[in-house]
Amino acid sequence: MSAMTLMMRSSHVFSLLLILLPLLASCFADPKQVYTVYFGHHSGEKTFQEIEENHYSYLSSVKETAEDARSSLIYSYKHSINGFAALLTPDEASKLSQMEEVVSVLRSHPKKYSLHTTRSWEFAGLRKWTKPHHLKKEDLLMKSKYGNDIIVGMLDNGIWPESRSFSDEGMGEIPPRWKGTCQSGDSFNSSNCNKKIIGARYYLKGYEAYYGPLNRTIDYKSPRDKDRHGTHTSSTVGGRLVHNASALGGFAGGTASGGVPLVRLAMYKVCWAVPGVEKAEGNTCFEEDMLAAMDDAIADGVDVISISIGTTKPIPYTEDGIAVGALHAMKKNIVVSCSAGNSGPNVSTLSNPAPWIITVGASTLDRAFISSVELGNGMKLGGQSITPYTLEKKMYPLVYAAQVLNPHVRKNESGQCLPGSLSPEKSKGKIIFCMRGVGARIGKGLEVKRAGGIGMILGNSKENGDVLDPDSHFLPATGVTHISAVRIFKYIFSTKEPMAYIFPGTTVLHTKPAPTMAIFTSRGPNTISPDILKPDITAPGVYILAAWSEASSPTKLDRDHRVAKYNLLSGTSMSCPHIAASCALLKAIHPKWSSAAIRSAMITSAELRNNEGNLITDIAGNPADPFQFGAGHFRPTKAADPGLVYDASYTDYLLFLCSSGLKNLDSSFNCPENPPHPRNLNCPSIAIPGLRGAVTVQRTVTNVGSSRSVYFASIKPPPGFKIEISPPILFFHSVGQKKKFSITVKEDSEMLGSRKKGEYAFGWYSWFDGIHNVRSPIAISVA
Repeated sequence: MSAMTLMMRSSHVFSLLLILLPLLASCFADPKQVYTVYFGHHSGEKTFQEIEENHYSYLSSVKETAEDARSSLIYSYKHSINGFAALLTPDEASKLSQMEEVVSVLRSHPKKYSLHTTRSWEFAGLRKWTKPHHLKKEDLLMKSKYGNDIIVGMLDNGIWPESRSFSDEGMGEIPPRWKGTCQSGDSFNSSNCNKKIIGARYYLKGYEAYYGPLNRTIDYKSPRDKDRHGTHTSSTVGGRLVHNASALGGFAGGTASGGVPLVRLAMYKVCWAVPGVEKAEGNTCFEEDMLAAMDDAIADGVDVISISIGTTKPIPYTEDGIAVGALHAMKKNIVVSCSAGNSGPNVSTLSNPAPWIITVGASTLDRAFISSVELGNGMKLGGQSITPYTLEKKMYPLVYAAQVLNPHVRKNESGQCLPGSLSPEKSKGKIIFCMRGVGARIGKGLEVKRAGGIGMILGNSKENGDVLDPDSHFLPATGVTHISAVRIFKYIFSTKEPMAYIFPGTTVLHTKPAPTMAIFTSRGPNTISPDILKPDITAPGVYILAAWSEASSPTKLDRDHRVAKYNLLSGTSMSCPHIAASCALLKAIHPKWSSAAIRSAMITSAELRNNEGNLITDIAGNPADPFQFGAGHFRPTKAADPGLVYDASYTDYLLFLCSSGLKNLDSSFNCPENPPHPRNLNCPSIAIPGLRGAVTVQRTVTNVGSSRSVYFASIKPPPGFKIEISPPILFFHSVGQKKKFSITVKEDSEMLGSRKKGEYAFGWYSWFDGIHNVRSPIAISVA
């Protein structure tokens, strides 16, 4: 090659680089992504147009042109929340965050928030006679008019309006104060709303800014539910009475009903299917979409908001869109119920820890789905299942999965029944014994069915222990505990022709002990505000029967084409709407109570004991504690008449934020030089982390019981600590009268023993007038 040719080629390459350099530079420039810019609250002095123009002005200050500013805006929050969501570069977001009037700038992330994925109301005491001084079921529901004029806003992933649970037959006119709308979209129009579902909206600008246009084969671009979660939670709150409802196979059969059957529902769809991921893997909920929904819900006129959504780990309030939106809701006296999360049993995992939110853990019902196994040697072992399929009554050959494998399967996966692992020639007509550990439980049953197995026994690993998860398998199947799994394993290898039979599953009621704490429920302590005890309360969240989207199968797997009108589901997502419904009940009976008073009534009336009369335990039988259940298991009949409440105002919460170092969440409020300590927020519980010597906590109670009453203090101090209450007796002469008291906590060196630094001990204190027992949990650790 000549020198001239080389020079010519070099010149061409140089020219090409000159053309490509700007393109390459743009590839490495700061990428635009959604950020939420939060200013606090609106003063009420500006019109919606003026608010939006003000938001544009901030964008114009960091954008090159006015056109760029306008095209970048995604949401302008105009009602209660003051802020906007926009497409920004990290540099632009940083510039905005440095402005004095900006409270926070939150970067959107698809994995930050997700959904926390009948009999329960009878178990809660709304369907049985109680002691004379408590309201009976009919009195309580009738006094609340079955929630007829109360509006509950649901932040979730849509609703299936055709379900019988959402019939409006016999319901009165929609409350005239309602300002919401019924938004049309895919397979949904105004006719899908009625006097039960009075509002429905959807929010996906944040979702589409990240993922691009919604794939409308995986979700409806409308308030309609294609997943099932929102339909389930909505009917748990306010579903009508539906007789002969059950899951597939007739499990949990009976009358399905929400806690407040005539309550009005408004769906705010904020969670969406993740592209390229099976529905069983979960949805995503974008912060900017949720803030827009909460801003609308507040303006629409809801009384209660139910949010079965949270983060995978605790985050500060200024970075938590749910906490921010809930604070604005609280200012309008709207009660917000949120799920604690499903990250248990690890400690310090709960989400939604703000004190103005009622944070809900999950516990079991007194119901089980028994499907036992009989072995060829006559041994009978208990199991659980909700599969609708059954075996002919006879013994079948039983094999361990590792005995019927295809040649390519790795040794460490030999007993797991993973996809493609089983040999059809060796498996046909046999019951396959599989182990939990790797892979989905439902997927293991699918593999057994693919290979021609006639049934499956799913054994718990050592880590799973005694925790059984009954599933709606695709063939006759049951799950057994680890101890039973070991026995089955030994039996298989003790005889030449092992045999077994799986009994059909049956629904068994009044099981004991119940409730027990679900293994998945997220735990305290509260890492964001250690002086605030969380969660607040627990409610049924394990295998709850409720309405189901007919666009989703019982398992949500793509390969599952079965359709169910009602289904069983577990999670704090299921316990949260139980509390939302109870709050709606209290809101109807006591319309002038503040959201803090309602939260207090729920907490101080909670039950500590199970149906055996013993203290609530975890699923393994170990004593549970307030970092799992808060104050205990909810009892709405008692909450309706709590005697005393611990009230708190919007200003009280701002003072709490001031003392926590957050001084600009409301620009109209100036923090005092010495705000009250966070532990002195008037909560119906006490948490004292790292105690040194002695601490005194201040509380105020308001009389909502008899006009003339006397309350006496009683204390069960945490082991290793001394507690004194002053004064120990409270005299009330009128309803609404307030009384202050102090609680002094000291270390008891004689009883403290070998308690480690940071290790918590738990106790209680109560006020009792002979009728009402107003109980508050205490959690204390030493420094």
